[in-house]
Amino acid sequence: MIILTGPCVLEDRDKVMKIAEMLKPLSENKRVDFYFKASFDKANRTSLNSFRGPGLDEGLKMFEEIKKEFGYRVVTDIHESYQAKPASEVIDVLQIPAFLCRQTDLLVAAAKTPCKINIKKGQFLAANSMKHPVEKVLKTRGVDEVSYQNSKDNGVWLCERGNTFGYGALVVDMKNLIAMREFAPVIFDATHSAQVPSTGETTGGNSAIVPSLARAAAAVGVDGFFFETHYDPSIALSDGPNMLQIDNLYKTVDEIFAIKDALKL
Repeated sequence: MIILTGPCVLEDRDKVMKIAEMLKPLSENKRVDFYFKASFDKANRTSLNSFRGPGLDEGLKMFEEIKKEFGYRVVTDIHESYQAKPASEVIDVLQIPAFLCRQTDLLVAAAKTPCKINIKKGQFLAANSMKHPVEKVLKTRGVDEVSYQNSKDNGVWLCERGNTFGYGALVVDMKNLIAMREFAPVIFDATHSAQVPSTGETTGGNSAIVPSLARAAAAVGVDGFFFETHYDPSIALSDGPNMLQIDNLYKTVDEIFAIKDALKL
């Protein structure tokens, strides 16, 4: 099972290395296909004053150190086409943010790298609409037919993180997980699905519902999970309210495996 996890954003070297160290037992779990995820730039913050991260150059240096120290494969978001090539020299999975999932130039630039690509479904889109971003990536890589197997073979994933209906919350429709698996392997983003967007100058959230959402997705059947985590979410500089504390992450992963085993998924 694929698990993408790490802090929301690269806060500073000491914090990110501490979190990476605490995730080592998960990376050594034989049942887990582990990737360390963090952002070098949170370009879609609510407030101009919000912490965004160290930027591309310093962020890639941190990722290089994590890879050297722990041997992790790493995942990060890109927001502009020019970032794809330099990021691909360090990064293993390029993540396309939800609000940018239809941006053709960004998808094509990512597809021209050797990286796997995780495309987050826009909160404003129906699940069936995600066929088109997948098609853009596959065609750039020389594949004409959109299918689960073609996407798996060519390193294309889709990521579900809920839909918004205009009242400042996200709602997860589990049917989306089934629909999107027609096009690609599906990663369920349990922590972003617990966000409460635009609650003042920062995004709010309810981390208490993250394990329940993850258990539900495990019962439906997905290819992997995305969790943002921190040793102390209360001091995290981004997405703390919907983030899992690391001990709770381990407990949630155990529950996911128990459900998969019980259902023989």
